[in-house]
Amino acid sequence: MPTAATSVDPRLDLFAEIDRLRRERKAVILAHYYQDPDIQDLADHLGDSLELAKRARDAKDAEVILFCGVHFMAETAKIVNPSKTVLIPDVTAGCSLAEQCPADQLRAWKHKHPDHVVVMYINCSAATKAESDVICTSSNAERVIRSIPADKPILFGPDKNLGAHLMKKLGRKMDLWPGACMVHETFSAQKIAALKARHPDAKFIAHPECEDHVLLLADYVGSTSKLLEFVKTDAGRKYIVGTETGILHTMHKAAPDKELIAVPYEDRTAACQGCNSCPHMKKNTVEKIYLALRDLQPRIEMPEAMRLRALKPLERMLALG
Repeated sequence: MPTAATSVDPRLDLFAEIDRLRRERKAVILAHYYQDPDIQDLADHLGDSLELAKRARDAKDAEVILFCGVHFMAETAKIVNPSKTVLIPDVTAGCSLAEQCPADQLRAWKHKHPDHVVVMYINCSAATKAESDVICTSSNAERVIRSIPADKPILFGPDKNLGAHLMKKLGRKMDLWPGACMVHETFSAQKIAALKARHPDAKFIAHPECEDHVLLLADYVGSTSKLLEFVKTDAGRKYIVGTETGILHTMHKAAPDKELIAVPYEDRTAACQGCNSCPHMKKNTVEKIYLALRDLQPRIEMPEAMRLRALKPLERMLALG
């Protein structure tokens, strides 16, 4: 895949240049909550995967969509709005979940279960989406599963932890793909229990990509956007936040009077420094945003036949609201 040039004049005011280029290119900048604070602040729209998919679809007036997230998110923008030039600051910004479920392996799994409905978490490649019946996000997964007739068996992937959480909450049996998020799987139930003991007035809130023994400790489980809303509206004053640390920036802005504690918070080993931060999300930088807008590279492209196949399960998801 082509990548942008890497030379940036150190005398440039990058934020001013990005604003100039976004106007000239008629660009809209979308950013996920897991991006660095500077990127979140310069974005036109900030959100989770579901909100950003909708923003990309509805970007009628823009000519360019610059997606500050990981590769599958930018692919989703291209799938739902193919007439736009879709850019990603770093084309190597991948996703551990997406990498664990390649399309050919999903196709083989489907072949063994021909009567099953294939529900894929949005954290997968365009090629994998094209093999799916319907897509879901952590925000709308319950709604998607409830929309499938009770007599229809389900293949759910690639996140086994989200799938297990849905099975427990909805009482719906599903066959699960054995994938997991590299960030949420690092959270230690033992460390969280110790944190709760040190901070008895704090509520532990967690993303459903966490393992079950971690979720059992949670006072609230929800998607990234739902965790944000909980912190904003809940009567509590202190929260242990069990998801990628990027969300804490927006949480602090939305609820500046509340105390937020990242997981893991204390007693980090040398091997676990930054283990609550997604290395793929953090590949995007302000410099790379500037270069992407300057050079209109790296671009997201895909075969039209695959895009159309991937669009169908995304449209089924979006039609559910």
